[in-house]
This record gives sequence, C-alpha cells and structure tokens, in this order.
Amino acid sequence: MTVYADNAATTQMSTAAIAATTDALTNIWGNPSSIHGTGQEALKALDAARRKVAEIINAEPREIYFTSGGTESDNWAINSAAENGAKSGKKHIISTAFEHHAVLHTLKKLEKQGFEVTYLDVHSDGIVRPQELSAAIRADTCLVTIMFANNEIGTIQPIAEIGAVCRERGVPFHTDAVQAAGHIPIDVQAQNIDMLALSAHKFHGPKGVGALYCSKKQRLNVFIEGGAQERGKRGGTENVPGIVGLAAALEDASARMSEAAAKTAALRDKLIAGLSKIESVRVNGSLEHRLPGNVNVCFEGIEGESLLLMLDMQGIRGSSGSACTSGSLDPSHVLLAIGLPHEIAHGSLRLSLSEYNTDEDVDYILEQTAPIVARLRSMSPVWEKKLKTTD
Repeated sequence: MTVYADNAATTQMSTAAIAATTDALTNIWGNPSSIHGTGQEALKALDAARRKVAEIINAEPREIYFTSGGTESDNWAINSAAENGAKSGKKHIISTAFEHHAVLHTLKKLEKQGFEVTYLDVHSDGIVRPQELSAAIRADTCLVTIMFANNEIGTIQPIAEIGAVCRERGVPFHTDAVQAAGHIPIDVQAQNIDMLALSAHKFHGPKGVGALYCSKKQRLNVFIEGGAQERGKRGGTENVPGIVGLAAALEDASARMSEAAAKTAALRDKLIAGLSKIESVRVNGSLEHRLPGNVNVCFEGIEGESLLLMLDMQGIRGSSGSACTSGSLDPSHVLLAIGLPHEIAHGSLRLSLSEYNTDEDVDYILEQTAPIVARLRSMSPVWEKKLKTTD
C-alpha cells in the first residue's frame, strides 16, 4: 500500500488543472506579446487567468503578477519593500524566526546590506501576538513580513489583526501564503494585506508557476529586466500553460474549499489522536489555529530521518519538515523557534494530508508508525538513557 502524506511539499495536480494546462499546451501556444491572432489568443488566456486569481483573493487584475513560484514572489516583494524603504532612510524589517527560507535567506542577505531585522517570538503554540508586533514597529520600519500559515507545523496566523496593526502604523505588510492559498479563505482587502505570495503546486496546480499580489498602493520594483511583460516589472515570455493551470487549480480548490477542509481536518484529527497514544510523543503547534491537513509530531528518543526512511519502506510518504531543507541534518528551525530542545526536535515527523487521502490511509499510517517507533527506540541510546533516568 502507498500513502502520500507530504502535501505540504507538493500536491497531485487536480483534474481541472490538468485539463486546463493540457488545453493551453495544445491550443494556446502563441506568444502573448505577439500582435497577430495566435498571440492574442494567448494574451486573452493570460488576462482571464489574472482576472480569475484576482477575483478569488479580492484583488484587482492589475495587482496580480505571475512568477515562477512562491520563492520568487517572496523575494520580489521583500526586496522591493527594502529598496523603497532604504530610499527614505527606513531600513528596519519585522518578521519571525520560523518563516520559510525563501523569506529568511532574503532577510539575512538584507542584514548584510545594513538592514536591521526584528524576529518576533512565535511562542510555544506557533502563533504571533499582534500586540508584540505593534510594540516592535519603529519609525524606520519599512516592512512587516509574516507567513499566513507555517509550512511545517501548520499554524495559521491572525493575519487580519496583523494587517490591521500594519495599516494603522503605515507599514507595508507582506505575507507568504504558499501553504494557505487554496486551503483556507484569503481576502486581501478584509485582511489588510499589501503583498502576498502563492504557488500553484501547493493547491493541486502545476509546478514552476506562482503569483504575487501587490496592492496598487505599493510600489513594486522591476525584478527581471528584458521585456514589458507583467506591467514591465518581470521580463520574459509568460508561462501561459502554467498560469492557466494555476488559475484553474485555484478556482477549483476555492470552489471545493469548505468540503475539502472539513474532510481533511477530520482525517488530521484522527491521525493526531492515534499518534498521541504513542509514548512520549509531542504534537507541535496550536491545535485550534491549524491548517486542515497538517500533522507535526516529535517522538522522543529517535531520529526523524530514520523514521522517515522506515515509513517510506512501508509505502508511507512523509517528511521531517520543509522539503527545501530535506538534505539538512540540522533540527528544524521552526521547532527550535517554538522552544523545542535539539534532542526532541530531531525526532520530528510532518504528515500533511489532502482531500485525496482516506480513512484507510490514516489507519495504515497508525498501524505502521507505532511499531517502527518502538523498533527505533529499542536501538536508541538516548531512549535507553531516558528509561534509566525514569526508573
């Protein structure tokens, strides 16, 4: 039996996305910048996709820019805000220590260029406190960048409240919504969001395509020189099939959101309840403010990588954290940010479900995980030491 439980890393393309992408590859192959009929058909498809994405998040079409994915969108938004802030002497940024590395690495680069970054505490539940954000804002703050939902522990931030604080203080607010888009409601107006990143392959769309929302009130700088595409901000011929697939996937996911979230959350809760029966297990992050499909636990006394390999041998596809750091032997920066010690953070397991999963999938995961954990602990000197100290 094979169970795919790594949807936070990537998702299976939906039927709607496959159909739209295939149609575009077959029939809408022109260059949108060409003035002849074939090119104009591609331009129509591009414009329709832009309108569709804008409508779903309550933005205007001219505020949507298509990119290669969430990483590019995050980089573009943060660097633009930083460059604009520096021009007026503002070089202070506020973020959190458990952002995706697309954000953290960009901030580290900016720190080397003279920017100061304040990293807010996310507390043991993985939730930012808006009042602490308010206290951290200074006269020279040029950007607040806080993710919508965490990619490892699935905690959903109080985005509307965070955005309201930023709006009241006149500071641009960017959010990495890569894990949230298509899974929980997004309204950039109601939630006071100035810039937002999303990526198609996280909501059953194609890989290699994403979008950046940037409010018309914010200045977005040129990211790629070379052409007039994307309102002159991102040169290069547009990936029309990918963009069409993104819009179709987001539309489909949004239409089915309530039903899919209810089904996935029920599977998530069943899985958490079953895993919690294993001795010395910790569930990471808020249980209340959590993505529908996210399960993140730590098993004391074992290495997460060993657990992953043994689960994979039984056909269960999971992860120990972000797919972008899967080659790292260091414990998750997210788990360290919520206060876990290294020795416990090393034993992490992230299982991320979707509406494509079933009760049988969850039963199989539970059936296989407990004996694997027991086997690994039987070989673990760390676990042996724990048993001796508790005797």
